[in-house]
Amino acid sequence: MKDYEIVIAGFGGQGLLFSGKVLAYAGLLEGRELSWLPSYGPEMRGGTANCNVILSDTPVGSPIVDHPNVLMVMNAPSLDKYEPAVTEGGYIFLDSTLITREVERKDVEVYRVPATQMANEMGMPGLANMILLGAVIAKTGCIDEAGLENALKKVIPARKMDLLGANLKAIAAGKEYVNK
Repeated sequence: MKDYEIVIAGFGGQGLLFSGKVLAYAGLLEGRELSWLPSYGPEMRGGTANCNVILSDTPVGSPIVDHPNVLMVMNAPSLDKYEPAVTEGGYIFLDSTLITREVERKDVEVYRVPATQMANEMGMPGLANMILLGAVIAKTGCIDEAGLENALKKVIPARKMDLLGANLKAIAAGKEYVNK
């Protein structure tokens, strides 16, 4: 299976670290080698946040992703920061509700998903991250979708387990959006 070096970035409070944790846990359930490295600014909500996720079939030497082959961004400053670092032939997934500028790179695949708008229209305003994650999973195949529900069951806190169905619905909406 292909190795994936993923950067997920945006503002704190958008669920970016959670998205990365879902990917990492799904990889763990598949028996993959992996790394999940969260980072956020001093403000938990509203500051910058990002995480690096590496999914590999060989041991991971460093958790830091300098040149991602997958970039998932939910704000314009993150696109500005990470777009130049994406490897040639890589993927950029962006929330087109919040990012209006076009991607300048012509050597990457770009998927513009109005994730925030879709989440609001579905009555799930906090799940734009999962809609965008669904697009990432659908187009990259970075994890086996069969284990996704089990990964979510491990990552969602027990007090919020009632949101499992909504998370799965949001992921399905993202997959459907990029596959139409």
